[in-house]
Amino acid sequence: MSNIYDFTVKDRKGNGVSLGDYKGKVLLIVNTATGCGFTPHYEPLEAMYKELKDKGFEILDFPCNQFANQAPGSDDEIQQFCTVKFGTEFPRFAKIDVNGETADPLFAYLATEKPFEGFGKGLKNAALNKFAASNNKKYGDKAYIKWNFTKFLIDREGNVISRFEPTVDMEEVKAAVIEALA
Repeated sequence: MSNIYDFTVKDRKGNGVSLGDYKGKVLLIVNTATGCGFTPHYEPLEAMYKELKDKGFEILDFPCNQFANQAPGSDDEIQQFCTVKFGTEFPRFAKIDVNGETADPLFAYLATEKPFEGFGKGLKNAALNKFAASNNKKYGDKAYIKWNFTKFLIDREGNVISRFEPTVDMEEVKAAVIEALA
């Protein structure tokens, strides 16, 4: 694969969607969960989407239940939760696996392009690192994504330019998106 546009993913109804449909846009691809401590990230994500979508920005949301079973609902239940509780309007795709033998090829590619470099410093980050390490043992060397709300920034040419762990401040994510849009 040469860039993100070579991938096809499934929408919430199971239909194939070519990421080539997003050519020329800046993308933020996120694995999410409805029952995670980072679920409130939906608020700044939606605010960023509303502010920047007319400038060529899209958020692509991929629910995942591989981290402590924090996204147990069906695709329709997850959609309803996100739209009712957070008012999200950005595209949400079918629930996927991001790690292991059943990992979606898109996320295996993303994680290979921008590998995990740590959650950062501080007690909260150290605790998350320990919990994530415990959760990911079952995936061995196929554990590329460490937790929910990992975000990948894609430039207008389809290249992965940044990775943001869930512990990164959303203002930092937004600043990087704005820079990529410039």
